[in-house]
Amino acid sequence: MPGILDSTATRGTMAVDWEQRLDFDRLRSERLARLKAELERSDVGALLAFDFANIRYMTATHIGTWAIDKMIRFSLLTRNSDPISWDFGSAAKHHKLFNPWLDQTTAEADADPHAPHHGATRPRTESGARAGISLLRGAFSPDAEMAEKVAAKIKRELEKFGLLNEPLGVDVIELPILFALQKAGITVVDGQQIFLEARRIKTSDEITLLTQAASMVDAAYEDLYAFLRPGVRENECVGLVSKTLYDLGSEYVEGVNAISGERCSPHPHVFSDRLIRPGDPAFFDILHSFNGYRTCYYRTFAVGSASIAQRDAYKRAREYMDRAIALVRPGATTADIVSVWPKAQEFGFPDEEAAFALQYGHGVGLSIWEKPIFSRLVSLDHPEILEEGMVFALETYWPSADGIGAARIEEEVVVTANGCEVITKFPAEDLIVAGKRYFTVNGPLSTLRDSQSHLNTPEGSGITVP
Repeated sequence: MPGILDSTATRGTMAVDWEQRLDFDRLRSERLARLKAELERSDVGALLAFDFANIRYMTATHIGTWAIDKMIRFSLLTRNSDPISWDFGSAAKHHKLFNPWLDQTTAEADADPHAPHHGATRPRTESGARAGISLLRGAFSPDAEMAEKVAAKIKRELEKFGLLNEPLGVDVIELPILFALQKAGITVVDGQQIFLEARRIKTSDEITLLTQAASMVDAAYEDLYAFLRPGVRENECVGLVSKTLYDLGSEYVEGVNAISGERCSPHPHVFSDRLIRPGDPAFFDILHSFNGYRTCYYRTFAVGSASIAQRDAYKRAREYMDRAIALVRPGATTADIVSVWPKAQEFGFPDEEAAFALQYGHGVGLSIWEKPIFSRLVSLDHPEILEEGMVFALETYWPSADGIGAARIEEEVVVTANGCEVITKFPAEDLIVAGKRYFTVNGPLSTLRDSQSHLNTPEGSGITVP
């Protein structure tokens, strides 16, 4: 029976007074502590974030997902201060009212503003929720000098905390802001690695949220299994999954890959309005966010029945998945995992770049894809060590011998002290056939039809040719 310390247990989406569940105060403080520790280990004096996932990790602020592609918000963490967040005026006012963790004591440098970051400091208090806005991806006229205003805000804080001569680590940035910061005398360097290193190991509360997000996809697949039948379209499946997730409390359905029939090979990575037909393979990837924490979760079905070629493709994809999961434990490497996956040439691609993301793994957290990355493209030459507390998805793919269908499987795992735990629970051990059963005069129609194939080939029909 799961105990209070079991971070992969799901006990409900709400806080209650009668049971200890997720601790959001602990979530915020532990994330910030990890980021501060990485900042201290680095060579930079401060971190500037425009990426929404990094801003949320740093400040625990959120204004919805409508602005996720606009780079309009930004946040700063220095060695001598807690986070400062610049946001739309009304959002900043909301943060002041409801985000008390942004009003914490900071340390302001007593020394000369150009002193190194290890100089003397004194405590001070100022709201970390500020009104501010960047460039709206260039929509503001350059004559408005918004980039210069952003740079001036950052320079003020760096001077205040004695860090103006220290490098500023930035995750992603618009070029006018980069140029404005450089013109203001600030040395800008890559800060993305600092954020991703902090986010590499998940806290117990992060793992709880990732598990809860996965459990919601379990439910979406249950609804999808009941819905799948000849005559429905891929986009209708996307709508069904999205409704289920939003009804369960998802804050953002990032995407639903719905791929069927001849669209399975090669994998196009985007759904269409294709009508699903009897005997079609169909695979889905469901990506959504619960309290910021994502899923990446593939499952494959056959609709009505499956060909022998599709069954065999599924067995192959499952075999590669099981081999990979069996190797996951602290101390193993990403190279160990990808070494049991097939080379690109074995399934129809000229090289690993052309086959990228088909036999693949990636960290899952406030965004996909995070560290570590698993791919024969990079992992054999640049292995990463697996550690307890990592959460990542492993995904395998295999095209069917008839040249039309394919199988796609993905499992999310948490690295434990002596192995791993799979948190994606919808059945995937064998190929599942969805849709109504058909009956003939001789009884139920077999769900594995030897003669069924899109192509009249020995490979498609399962016939062995001497």
